[in-house]
Amino acid sequence: MSMETAAWQSLYSTMHAQQDRQPFSRATLGRIARFAGPHRRRLTGFLVVSVITAALTVATPLLAGRVIDAITGAAGLSTILALALIIAAVALAEAAFGIVQRWLSATIGEGLILDLRTAVYDHVQAMPVAFFSRTRTGALVSRLNNDVLGAQRAFSDTLAGIVSNVVTLLLAFIAMVSLSWEITLVTVLLLPIFVLPARRMGARLARLQREAANHNATMSNRMTERFSAPGATLIKLFGSPARESAEFATRAARVRDIGVRSAMVQEVFYIALMLVSALALALVYGVGGYFALTGRMEAGAVVALALLLTRLYAPLTALANARVEVMSAMVSFERVFEVLDLPPLIRQAPDARELPQGPVSVELDDVRFAYPSAQQVSLASLEEVAILDPRAGREVLHGISFRVEPGRTVALVGSSGAGKSTIASLIPRLFDVDAGAVRIGDLDVREATTASVQRTVGMVTQDGHLFHDTVRANLSISRPDTTDDELWEVLERARLVPVVSALPDGLDTVVGERGYRFSGGERQRMTIARVLLDQPQVVILDEATSNLDSSSEAAVQEALTEALAGRTAVIIAHRLSTIRAADQILVVEDGRIIETGSHGELLAAGGRYEELHRTQFAEPSVPGRAGSAVPS
Repeated sequence: MSMETAAWQSLYSTMHAQQDRQPFSRATLGRIARFAGPHRRRLTGFLVVSVITAALTVATPLLAGRVIDAITGAAGLSTILALALIIAAVALAEAAFGIVQRWLSATIGEGLILDLRTAVYDHVQAMPVAFFSRTRTGALVSRLNNDVLGAQRAFSDTLAGIVSNVVTLLLAFIAMVSLSWEITLVTVLLLPIFVLPARRMGARLARLQREAANHNATMSNRMTERFSAPGATLIKLFGSPARESAEFATRAARVRDIGVRSAMVQEVFYIALMLVSALALALVYGVGGYFALTGRMEAGAVVALALLLTRLYAPLTALANARVEVMSAMVSFERVFEVLDLPPLIRQAPDARELPQGPVSVELDDVRFAYPSAQQVSLASLEEVAILDPRAGREVLHGISFRVEPGRTVALVGSSGAGKSTIASLIPRLFDVDAGAVRIGDLDVREATTASVQRTVGMVTQDGHLFHDTVRANLSISRPDTTDDELWEVLERARLVPVVSALPDGLDTVVGERGYRFSGGERQRMTIARVLLDQPQVVILDEATSNLDSSSEAAVQEALTEALAGRTAVIIAHRLSTIRAADQILVVEDGRIIETGSHGELLAAGGRYEELHRTQFAEPSVPGRAGSAVPS
């Protein structure tokens, strides 16, 4: 490695680590050691190979000096050829050990990435829905990508560099002192001129890089928002293309200016280091040549010292920034551990039991619930705020009690924000109650296994979310072994066969981001088809027909009636026409059940349900027509 290359590496590491300096944490080091435990055999082999490679690196300059001495001393051809063969053998051995060293470091680093990513991914999957509603998706993905990669560098690059550089430095220094302690002293005194520019320029470039990164992030966010279908539509309806272009161009121009400044700083730095490198070599050849002419040392020793100089400066420069690199890696580890240390609010009990098979009841017994606070479910760094809101959530359910017998249907109606969807989310245990109990088949869901709850309860949500995947994958997310016949059957029941048949690849057609190939009603029917395929014993329909037109709603209602036959159902609906046949209707307002009865009973009672029904089915006003009803 040349001195210029070493300096560039120093500049790079300093530039990328300036913002992450902080003290070492013993606890973090202990956790890193536990993650590295499964790789300890490869780590040991890696350290041994690194030592051997470093020793071979120092051996080549010494052999080169011996060759020069052999030539000037008029040694025989056999001696020179033998030294040449030894140098070739050392080069081959160094190359072989270098490949092994790189394989070991890559295997350890990639293995660590696998372990960390899997741990974070599994942990995040266990987090409650409230975690995802507060967390910025981009910040969370960054932990799985950028921070995990930063942690990997601690093993694949930093550890390898420290071990190799320490051994190379010690061997090179010993060799140089043995050849000439005077020249060694002079070259060491030049080290600050070699190292300090890299550190100072690195700090300056780090500031420029952070500024450029901020501008790039802003441009990226802007493009992401503007280039999505809803964002592009919004700009076309209300925005100004000229203003949008000007604002984007301002950011892009700033990035251009920073790029020019960075290029000039790097060029000045490179030229300065070239001068320092030439000065160092000039001193070695000048002083060494004088010593050789005066008989104080051999010519071969001068050549060896010149070659060893790179073996001395390169490790010293790298080690000068090793602490910064290690601290940068530590920050990455701590950011990953920060996510792993956030405890999931919902855990499976150690003695959890399976829910019973067959038709089951659903019961809420004096349930009280408040959404968890930010401190319970989130991190300030994931929300990109300085401090999380410490306030506890306001109680939104106040003593909710009702029971749905096996195979029966209960409907929840009421104003928006009354607590209906919150009640529905407690049944599949998306949240845990603060007081009271939610029971399925007379077993508290907190005492049931997670798998059995997921298998027993199916839910159709309001948004009809689809992944950027095929129709087949979106339908069979919980049953990947589903046959095509089964898929087409549920599509038939959801009245989607004509839609899917018209797609270019049928079941294997990629639906696009958030299912853009489908209309809102078609996406909703896809989620209904997914539940029909799973055949759960408890079905929750949260505004399942909210995005359907009248004809689609009638078709899907037929499919839902068939699907709900013999199953326990909880239906949330604003369209009261869809829940008239429910066995029981609960009117929810402000987190309380205020009315209970059948459709006819509630209409006859003349309470809140009758008011909702009258408002919804009131005849709309027609201009110029007297006596028309006006909906409230």
